[in-house]
Amino acid sequence: MSSLSAEIAKNLVLAGIHSLTILDHAIVTEADLGAQFFLTTDDIGKNRAAASAPNIRKLNPRVNVIVDESDIQTKKAPLVKDFDLVIATGLTAGPLAMLNTAARLHGKPFYAANVHGFYGFIFSDLIQHEYIVEREKGNMPTVLQAESRTRSIIEVKEKRENGKNIELVKKRELYSTWMLASDGASLPDEFLKSRRRLKNVTPILSCLRALWEYQSKRQTDAGPETIDDLKLFTTLATQKHKALGLPDETLKSDVLRKFIQNVNSQIAPVSAMLGGQLAQDVINVLGGRQQPIQNFVIMDGEQMEAPVYAMHPPGDLGQDMFPETDKAIARRLSQQMPEAISI
Repeated sequence: MSSLSAEIAKNLVLAGIHSLTILDHAIVTEADLGAQFFLTTDDIGKNRAAASAPNIRKLNPRVNVIVDESDIQTKKAPLVKDFDLVIATGLTAGPLAMLNTAARLHGKPFYAANVHGFYGFIFSDLIQHEYIVEREKGNMPTVLQAESRTRSIIEVKEKRENGKNIELVKKRELYSTWMLASDGASLPDEFLKSRRRLKNVTPILSCLRALWEYQSKRQTDAGPETIDDLKLFTTLATQKHKALGLPDETLKSDVLRKFIQNVNSQIAPVSAMLGGQLAQDVINVLGGRQQPIQNFVIMDGEQMEAPVYAMHPPGDLGQDMFPETDKAIARRLSQQMPEAISI
């Protein structure tokens, strides 16, 4: 229940969902009070989920708000089976991969998100999601076909409304998992074929990828602090930048410095922007309306931009990619992290 989680919870509860379970084993500290508006000084020392719940319930008494004070890394995979959708915030790469795999095993849409000061991200794995776009019928017929590597038109219906011909276009989006999309996946071909577009890709993407690997290597949820930490992070960021095919000149030293300075902080307006975008996407996904996030939003508060990048590995996407890849990943991670989610 960080500042980002508070924004997500606020928007979902105000939208009138049936129930919301908030899971957090952390204790409220003074540092939480700066950006988490559900907490007060009287809550210091209490469980963060339990302390947040009363004010969340006040927003909409019709929503059933459930508190779970346990540690996510002690949970088993069936944890997710009774939920319509899972949102993970504030977790490092290893637990995110395990939770995403658990969600896939039970066919549940999954989101991950975090805020680092002026920067942040949203990731979505909806596995295989169908939704309807309602629009006025044009002069050209809508054809059942692939629109992109991840998106296809699978059905078209028509209706008459207010004297206009309206199309109900059903589309299907295919997704890949956190484990495969967060590091090995490349930018779409339309970026790789254009140096101009590559120059416009935010270097925060490289910084985030470097942070996820740095935290895994150092077994920490914090950012680099010592000289050796800074050297490792800089090396990783440079490697990630090159692997993405981005121009060297866009990863400047001041970008790295500002990102590192922001890693351990939360800024309320950034949380509000990302939290609002994520919650709106969740509402659309649950309702099967409008095109969902595909599949990374990268927030660069310095530039006041939040571009969306479709980051996928080679090969099949959606449900077809799961059996051969993620189960093997889950087994390997279970061996590496015996106390993490058991698949």
